[in-house]
Amino acid sequence: MNTPTPGARLDLAGVLVGIRRMAPLSLFVVIFGLAFGVAALSRGLSGLEAMLMSALVFAGASQFAALELWGPEIPLLPLIATTFAINARHLLMGAAIQPWLAHLPPVQRYTSLVVMSDSNWAMAVADRQRGESNVGMLVGGGIALWLTWLAGTLLGVIFGSGIAEPERFGLDVIMGCFLFAMLLGGHRDLSMLVPWGAAALAALAAMAWLPPHSHVIVGALAGGLAGLLLPARPTQEAIA
Repeated sequence: MNTPTPGARLDLAGVLVGIRRMAPLSLFVVIFGLAFGVAALSRGLSGLEAMLMSALVFAGASQFAALELWGPEIPLLPLIATTFAINARHLLMGAAIQPWLAHLPPVQRYTSLVVMSDSNWAMAVADRQRGESNVGMLVGGGIALWLTWLAGTLLGVIFGSGIAEPERFGLDVIMGCFLFAMLLGGHRDLSMLVPWGAAALAALAAMAWLPPHSHVIVGALAGGLAGLLLPARPTQEAIA
């Protein structure tokens, strides 16, 4: 029988631990930030505008997608739809950790989500599965990623050149490999193969036949629906 996950707590020591643990992975983010800085300048943004976008948006895939639509006349509705499609996974990510954060004061609870991204969320969920109560991994890891994303963007703005196509060096799969490792390293339950498989198949089908980026929503919905259809496990708390 699994013991209940303790109520979350947030303190400076936990945040510093999160920063230290995320630091090695976050170094790779510099390369993507550099590529964004270069691409932003080439699309007509100023260095200040590129830095402000990275600081305030902090969503690499959405920022690159926004650049594809950037021009003298910006199509607002397609831009909103594209960024929503790419970031829709955060709806499920936030819902997955809501029971963990529910015990925090509202200010700490919601500010903790400001720096939430895929990798620090995955590590935080893994910590939660091990019974950890400190959400410093979520906050500290997000801070580390945010700072290195800003640093990379600044390098791209300053030098105006860099690795514009990180996939040529296999760097585009680093985040995917990391998240896959976190998934396999979490709580082992063969029944989870059902929603994982449903999400994967639905996402692949959407990539082949539906508009760009729609696979994010389709895969998430398919996996969530498959998870809802699984028989309930009375002694186990549902964890993402």
